[in-house]
Amino acid sequence: MKTYLVGGAVRDQLLNRPVTERDWVVLGETPESMLQRGFRPVGKDFPVFLHPKTSEEYALARIERKTAKGYKGFSVHAAPNVTLEQDLLRRDLTINAMAMTEQGELIDPYGGQHDLEQRLFRHVSPAFAEDPVRILRLARFAARYAPLGFTIAPETQMLMRSMVDAGEVDALVPERIWAEVAKALGEMQPSAFFYTLKHCGALAKIFPEIDALFGVPQPEKHHPEIDCGVHSLMALEQAALLSPRLEVRFAALVHDLGKAVSPKDNLPHHYRHELKGVPIVEKLCARLRVPNSFKMLALQVTQYHTHCHKVRELRAATLVDLLQTLGAFKPDNHLHDFILACEADARGRLGFEQTTYFQREFFMQTAQIAVNIDTSAALNRGLQGAKVGEAIRQLRVQAINSAG
Repeated sequence: MKTYLVGGAVRDQLLNRPVTERDWVVLGETPESMLQRGFRPVGKDFPVFLHPKTSEEYALARIERKTAKGYKGFSVHAAPNVTLEQDLLRRDLTINAMAMTEQGELIDPYGGQHDLEQRLFRHVSPAFAEDPVRILRLARFAARYAPLGFTIAPETQMLMRSMVDAGEVDALVPERIWAEVAKALGEMQPSAFFYTLKHCGALAKIFPEIDALFGVPQPEKHHPEIDCGVHSLMALEQAALLSPRLEVRFAALVHDLGKAVSPKDNLPHHYRHELKGVPIVEKLCARLRVPNSFKMLALQVTQYHTHCHKVRELRAATLVDLLQTLGAFKPDNHLHDFILACEADARGRLGFEQTTYFQREFFMQTAQIAVNIDTSAALNRGLQGAKVGEAIRQLRVQAINSAG
């Protein structure tokens, strides 16, 4: 049985990056012969098997033909006479179209090693244009490898633009989009994902709410970067530095969507953009079927990030009500995530990247004071229903006032 290591494992090995999973392609075999060798079938659309001992994936060499629009419109042909070069030709980028023998010999028919050295994302063949998911995948690779200096080859950039113009991106389903977005949010430079989509025109199709922020000005005094779109992606970068949690990063990304609908007569000011942003975030999350944990934090940060920035100016009663709204008095609260996303907003401005966010410590300490009150005074007064909650609220307000 001829087997070759392929794809990301070869790419990352040549980049001296950790190899997290290894995929293999198999030549000259059939599904029946794989089963006879003890491999377990897992592929639904084409023959993929798990090794009986290592559980690594082994796929029969195959070729694909476009049969319909969208990313599912393919026919797959896997047979013993399919060559390694034919199998590699169907892959997206040259840096993913290399193989390696078990002895470590590199097989590189399409120049992947050269493009790795040049830090280039280049498509293997015009067949790249047949699958719109490849735009998302390339954007995700940009988020991962941008810190290493990778850029997109001009001819690949042009091809992606033509795919968008041809409407291929319109066939992407929400689940597939969100799967790639979630992966991209976890990469080292997630803003590169969204910039890549913007440069080929896909951002306007997939994330029109984010695309609408670009070109919208803000007051230069508070936002030296001026552009709302640039600020949002700067906030995303700061969130990536502050927290590994994808929910925090997503909330920082979408917190200012309300600025895109500010009346032009008011620009560069954005009055009540926080409340205006709430239905926009809700619409985006509904369209892409964003998980609830992401949606809830994003809505909180959208509506209340200015409250967080001005937390020292809030009256004790307003503070207690805000903490209540944010769920800070529940054992499984996400107040820290909320504050980190707000901090990312504050630091996601040109020249403010290293600014200390004093609000974080103040907010957390104030929350702890409110949580630690002795509620027995309210519970032992024989109050009923909502009056109990109001009595506890007053105790929290008093405790915060007393703390000064």
